[in-house]
Amino acid sequence: METICELLEQWAVERPNNIALVEINPQELDAKRTTWREYSLIESSPVDKFYSKMTWAKFDEKANKFANLLLARGYKKGDKIAILLMNCLEWLPIYFGILKAGCMAVPMNFRYTADEIKYCLDLADCEGLVFGPEFVGRVEQIVTRIPKVKMLAYVGDDCPTFALSYQKLVDYASSSKPVVEMKTDDDAAIYFSSGTTGFPKAIVLQHHCLLHSAKVEQAHHGQTKDDIFLCIPPLYHTGAKMHWFGSLLVGAKAVLLKGVKPEWILRAVSEERCSIVWLLVPWAQDILDAIDRGEVKLDDYTLSQWRLMHIGAQPVPPSLIKRWKEVFPHHDYDTNYGLSESTGPGAVHLGVENIDHVGAIGKAGFGWETKIVKGQSMEEVAPGEVGELAIKGPGVMREYYKNPQATAEILKPDGWLLTGDMAEERDGFIYLVDRAKDVIITGGENLYPVQIEDFLRANKAIKDVAVIGLPDARLGEIAAAIVEVKEGMTLSETEFNDFCLDLPRYKRPRKVIFAPVPRNPTGKIEKPKLRKMYGGEALIARQNGL
Repeated sequence: METICELLEQWAVERPNNIALVEINPQELDAKRTTWREYSLIESSPVDKFYSKMTWAKFDEKANKFANLLLARGYKKGDKIAILLMNCLEWLPIYFGILKAGCMAVPMNFRYTADEIKYCLDLADCEGLVFGPEFVGRVEQIVTRIPKVKMLAYVGDDCPTFALSYQKLVDYASSSKPVVEMKTDDDAAIYFSSGTTGFPKAIVLQHHCLLHSAKVEQAHHGQTKDDIFLCIPPLYHTGAKMHWFGSLLVGAKAVLLKGVKPEWILRAVSEERCSIVWLLVPWAQDILDAIDRGEVKLDDYTLSQWRLMHIGAQPVPPSLIKRWKEVFPHHDYDTNYGLSESTGPGAVHLGVENIDHVGAIGKAGFGWETKIVKGQSMEEVAPGEVGELAIKGPGVMREYYKNPQATAEILKPDGWLLTGDMAEERDGFIYLVDRAKDVIITGGENLYPVQIEDFLRANKAIKDVAVIGLPDARLGEIAAAIVEVKEGMTLSETEFNDFCLDLPRYKRPRKVIFAPVPRNPTGKIEKPKLRKMYGGEALIARQNGL
């Protein structure tokens, strides 16, 4: 098998009538379904009885139509087509249509401003953009400043005058398989880094990267054709899509849920009979808090089929998993570690059999190697010593597009990728300590915010917390805790400081700020934003020699 497109084509032949994807919009009582190839009413769900609107579509046919449209409009192998859409049923057929045309898919963060959209379109040399109604205003601001973009395709009703209607474009396109020669080493996609150290970098992934990520996910979580995966995070991110790739590998159904309220998640699991759910830390915490407050009652849902809850994209507090297992004792639990430069999750994973090692990110994933090194020297650290995590495997990116200097800083000639994450190994398991850039140096001591955050989250009044470094005339910098208190609870500064007495003195936050903790769409704490808000930017600039 050369490309992941062959999986879509396989299920279109072998299971044409089976449902591939479901999109649920709880706010609008709307649901849409797509089969692998053909329209069918063979499969139904209790959710059909709840939602007032039902729409059916065909996955492989829609992908072929968009691929043939691109070829008819003169796009050729290697051209880049950007996707700027909220999660929807059209997202994945468009993505696969781009791949089937031999072009490169370029998913974009839905939070990008107009200028960030332009920056990323320019950086990736995009010649086409597919966008949805949420982005009309932002695209209109830059439409005269993106001359390389030859096609603006609009997905939705009321197409703006400066764009072409996606639906009208594909209506008359051929639904036959496009004839394009593709190889496993061909470039397939460009994903953007999170931009936490400045402007985003463009990450080039090859077809073999995507295919390997599907094998990794299925090897770790044992998906079968009978599993149903609930996908909530944004599809532009490698985490959401590559977890879904495990379902694609076995031809299993997946559900796209547009919303993160605890009752929406539980209702989708119940009514669609979902067996695998990937949650971000805030969503898992919100579910537990809603149960504690009596806002949702588990007896109202059918959850016995839910077998696996896994979390990734950020360090997971052990206290959260302990609470989760108390409420859902029958669930298997796994955590996954990866980054866009490694084609998403799974470079390291805990494994469902290692629940006794909660707190670790685990061991090298399927097909991956790991080691902990002293930065650029790549010399391995002594056992138990903190160093930078390095990974090697078939999912490593080819390069940062048009950025050889940044590529050379993290990608070594022998295939090892420096992750920028500080870690240590204990008893054969890797424990993430913190991002290298987030380490706080106070009075000559290294503080790792993740360790302090994990401790603080054990406080029952704390909903979320972030620890950052702030300037200090005597110590250089100090640890400051931004604390978000749970709804209906209180926590004073004195109570906070008393709770911290169980921490070693040098690890105790010297300042506490009671305020919301901002997170990005994939659940990561936006520490650059917090440093800008509270005066820590100067420290980062100084550390970077600026």
